[in-house]
Amino acid sequence: MPLVSAKNLNKSFKDIKVISNLNLEIKEGKITGLIGPDGAGKTTLIRIMTALLDFDNGELEILGFKLPQDAKKIQEQIGYMPQKFGLYEDLTVLENLKLYANLQSIEKKKQNQRIEELLEFINLQNFTKFLAKDLSGGMKQKLGLACALIKKPKLLLLDEPGVGVDPISRRELWSIVTKLTQEGVTVIWSTAYLDEAALCEEVILLNQGEILFKGVPDKLSQTMENKVFKIVGDIKDKRKTLKLALKNENIKDGVILGNSIKLICEDISLLPNLEELEALNCKYEPMKPNFEDGFMNILNGNFDGESKLAQQMGTLEESDEENLIEATNLTKKFASFTATDNVNFKIRRGEIFGFLGPNGAGKSTTFKMLCGLMKPTSGTAHVLGLSLEKSSYKARAKIGYMSQKFSLYGDISVYENLKFFAGVYGLKKKRRIEKIENMIKIFELEKYRKTPSKDLPLGYKQRLSLACAVMHDPVVLFLDEPTSGIDPQTRREFWNHIYAMVQKGMTIMVTTHFMDEAEYCDRIALIYKGKAIALDTPHNLISQIGKDTTMEEAFIELIKREDNVS
Repeated sequence: MPLVSAKNLNKSFKDIKVISNLNLEIKEGKITGLIGPDGAGKTTLIRIMTALLDFDNGELEILGFKLPQDAKKIQEQIGYMPQKFGLYEDLTVLENLKLYANLQSIEKKKQNQRIEELLEFINLQNFTKFLAKDLSGGMKQKLGLACALIKKPKLLLLDEPGVGVDPISRRELWSIVTKLTQEGVTVIWSTAYLDEAALCEEVILLNQGEILFKGVPDKLSQTMENKVFKIVGDIKDKRKTLKLALKNENIKDGVILGNSIKLICEDISLLPNLEELEALNCKYEPMKPNFEDGFMNILNGNFDGESKLAQQMGTLEESDEENLIEATNLTKKFASFTATDNVNFKIRRGEIFGFLGPNGAGKSTTFKMLCGLMKPTSGTAHVLGLSLEKSSYKARAKIGYMSQKFSLYGDISVYENLKFFAGVYGLKKKRRIEKIENMIKIFELEKYRKTPSKDLPLGYKQRLSLACAVMHDPVVLFLDEPTSGIDPQTRREFWNHIYAMVQKGMTIMVTTHFMDEAEYCDRIALIYKGKAIALDTPHNLISQIGKDTTMEEAFIELIKREDNVS
């Protein structure tokens, strides 16, 4: 008997169909991945399973109980970790756990033992007095998971637990959840990280409320056998070659992988001539397909490499500076804690510079100092040859900044947010109106024009944030985790825009927890415990660890080496 069973399940919000005639069965004792593009219906389905949201019609059984009539019995036996932490930020780690224990009616004499078990399980024994708001992203996720486990559930529902969490913390989280399944807990794990989905015993791929694929992840990967290739050799301009390849009707998808370019094509005989791609002295090599290749194919992802965002940009202002962003001994202390410790780097004009590191490493603090939003304790941060801490409004108008936790105003509409940022960046009259309408069209925001930004799906929040950051055609753009939590299709769209804007002369500094995105950058700085511990091209950093190493493995190994040195 399946643990979860749905028959002809439907859910609409006004005239938008979110779940459409859904039929599924989820088996006991496994991790089932729930994946799909933004707005596919993942969060809605999970909330329906928790009995926090009613469905319109159909049948749904959880743990042998029927919804909606047995909602209370179901809620007593499940654990739920929502997308936006269910933590109380101003309570300590211990106070959060005690609160959830009381909410779950756990007897007082059993509470302490259960809390101690969970603290050991998630390795937060030494952080019990920390306020939840002061924890790193990875620690918050582990505490959120512990709160969901306070009354050991038969079914655990996790709504994108890895969003905004670095690879090390995500591996820890995965290890914790795997142990739970060994103890008989069934897990439904919604995720935007397809490397996580590939580890699940079964995946359900949703799109527009319908199931496109259900089964073992490897089966989806296998559908792409003999369809994945890479260009290797001395590629003169990787971004230009990728754009030319994507213009070819036989190329369905493509990404930069360090010094090579990965392409999806139905057959080797249909691959374009390398001379046409300006890839002389290069060759094609077959590649083993991965889960993301199958995911993109089943969703009919087909990118032509064009960016309407870059096309509508004006001519960027020239600068005499060779290095447009420069950090010199940049240091920031908060009382006795050093967030950024003598960080040094220079970013050249027209470069994509990746800034990587675990949660709490000092990335966002460095960004804020470079943007003039935070004053360094010592050292200097210069952008376009100017210190933003002291510079004029004119200098700030040449910079775009997309923050990690959205700089949007949640209670005002999409249109009003765009109008506000257009005003902040000094866009006047006709140009302001044109830019706003361009952004709405380019990022497909028309249907959300009057929607408060806090009510947008995550992917559309990210689109709106990027639109607000670039509407004044900045010379330098800071992107702090711009693709966190969004699906691979939207990520491809974002990187199409990033590549095209750089080709127009923009200089971009970007942080990310997606390690494959690190390979899209020209150079990478790896920051750890406030220090820059590595700075090189993605290819060279990977080569330091081993020939067949992934970027994620290189990231983790470089951090381990630093720990061993210190």
